[in-house]
Amino acid sequence: MACTLLAAQPAGAVRIKDIATFKGVRSNQLVGYGLVVGLGGTGDQRGSDFTIQSLVNMLDKMGVRVNRADIKPKNVAAVMVTANMMVSATPGSKMDVTVSSIGDAKNLLGGQLLLTPLKGIDGNVYATAQGALTLGGFLVQGTAAQAQKNTTTVAIIPNGATVERGVPFNFNDMQNMTLNLSVADFSTTMQAVKAINREMGGDFAKARDISTIDIAVPQKFQGNLVPLMASLENIEIEPQTRARVVVDEKTGTVVLGQDVRLGKVAVAHGNLQIVVSNSAQVSQPPAFSGGQTVAVPQTTIGVTQQNKRLMLMEGATLRELVDGLNAIGASPQDLISILRALKAAGALMADVEVI
Repeated sequence: MACTLLAAQPAGAVRIKDIATFKGVRSNQLVGYGLVVGLGGTGDQRGSDFTIQSLVNMLDKMGVRVNRADIKPKNVAAVMVTANMMVSATPGSKMDVTVSSIGDAKNLLGGQLLLTPLKGIDGNVYATAQGALTLGGFLVQGTAAQAQKNTTTVAIIPNGATVERGVPFNFNDMQNMTLNLSVADFSTTMQAVKAINREMGGDFAKARDISTIDIAVPQKFQGNLVPLMASLENIEIEPQTRARVVVDEKTGTVVLGQDVRLGKVAVAHGNLQIVVSNSAQVSQPPAFSGGQTVAVPQTTIGVTQQNKRLMLMEGATLRELVDGLNAIGASPQDLISILRALKAAGALMADVEVI
């Protein structure tokens, strides 16, 4: 049975930093359009007009005039360059970039990214990227066969981008902080509020809604928030969530949360299997009778019915539920049908989510 037990033991304490983020402490996405050169004939093909146009424009800016019809871009690939810049990044700091082909290039192995400006959502340039590409795969091909490992049209450049402009945000000037929990649950939020107030020694934290906590910065930490953040992010709480059953019908995977319970219900499950097979028998006439040899169809029907035991479940825990379903011989697809039937009957005390 393809059934995964999620958190079969009681949930342990987790740190706030693992289930929450602080407002302002985030990364910013950057993107740019560039050219990768130095490819050994595996770049964009003749039909990639935007690659040819980009190459002509670049050479023109360098004072080299070329005829568009003479450009053969097979050693060049047009790419999109992306990066995540932390809010604390300052001019001169380095960060990794990802380079992805947007044309019909077959392989970026051995390529060199030319200087590419990286822009934020506001249209300003925050970093520039350039350097040799690093791939995690390869592509080798011949006339009648090829061998490939992983993707060869996406590469990275470690520390390939240099920050040119920082994000205008002064962390230490904040008078109030906002904590956003990834677990939308009132019990978990109140646990966090009480734990934060206990750690800070006062009524500094208040819940705004189901997953947002506002924190007033004490006077002794104003202008120096790093020590306060270091103490708050390591506070441990025990998250509480709604009971949930997640079903993936494509793979037959079922994930059951630890709080799943059953009401009083009887479960029976049986399969009726009917197999119809056709075969042809040859009818051969006696010798010298003047008859003809013909094929006579023959049909065989087999019926198999499995009668499972009727099982009574009441207030079953997660492990008891799984053991009970195993006892009636439920396959992964059968388990999905049983869980849906239990939910329809009002006996499954959990949310059912199909992905």
